[in-house]
Amino acid sequence: MHTALLQSSGRPGDVAHNLRVLDDAARAGAANGAGLLAAPEMFLTGYAIGDDVPRLAEPADGESADAIAEIATRHGLAVAYGYPERDGETVYNSVQLISADGTRLANYRKTHLFGCFERDHFTPGDQPVVQAELAGLRVGLMICYDVEFPENVRAHALAGTDLLLVPTAQMHPFQFVAESLVPVRAFENQMYVAYVNRTGPEGEFEFVGLSTLAGPDGVARARAGRGEELVSADVDPAFLAASRENNPYLRDRRPGLYVSLV
Repeated sequence: MHTALLQSSGRPGDVAHNLRVLDDAARAGAANGAGLLAAPEMFLTGYAIGDDVPRLAEPADGESADAIAEIATRHGLAVAYGYPERDGETVYNSVQLISADGTRLANYRKTHLFGCFERDHFTPGDQPVVQAELAGLRVGLMICYDVEFPENVRAHALAGTDLLLVPTAQMHPFQFVAESLVPVRAFENQMYVAYVNRTGPEGEFEFVGLSTLAGPDGVARARAGRGEELVSADVDPAFLAASRENNPYLRDRRPGLYVSLV
């Protein structure tokens, strides 16, 4: 499945503008043969929106979800996007995956919140492994800081995730996560990892870009620079199967030795 990563911060606080950016990226991705487009963490509203988080938060089946379903259907590709999710009085930092026919396939709530800003504005989710079937692949969802916990990604590996989508808001000076940690996560867990970032200054943050699609061999199939960019690469089930056959990490685990970890 050809997979496109939209590296963009859109326009913070302007949902209508960000939907247009997503529409343009979906058009370009589809023209290049992509079956999936992934956008960054909090792409719908912007990340550094402060006290506007509650005002701009929407339910998983809200107006913007309908608009993105229409974009996905019109361009014929699945779309994953980050957004602030409202559920009653509770707000989560979430990512939703919508299929090419407009079906809402999966919704994940960030389980590990980073920094005072996130802890002040969001409630952490409590479901670590959220997956959906897409084009013959088992696709898992995670957000930013979550991928920095090896237990999180290993849980996905043990649940059979083939492609892990990680919308992120990775900021300076932590660019080593995109450069080094993400390819290692892909290798040690034998999966593809798509890490799609924001870029440029936003409020008190400076996002580093460097969006990456890493394969199970630890090699980046696509890597963006520091600016606005749409990059893409293939997620190859045959290569993944061969890599898993040749790499014994998951087979050679000894869970009885790891009891102290939990």
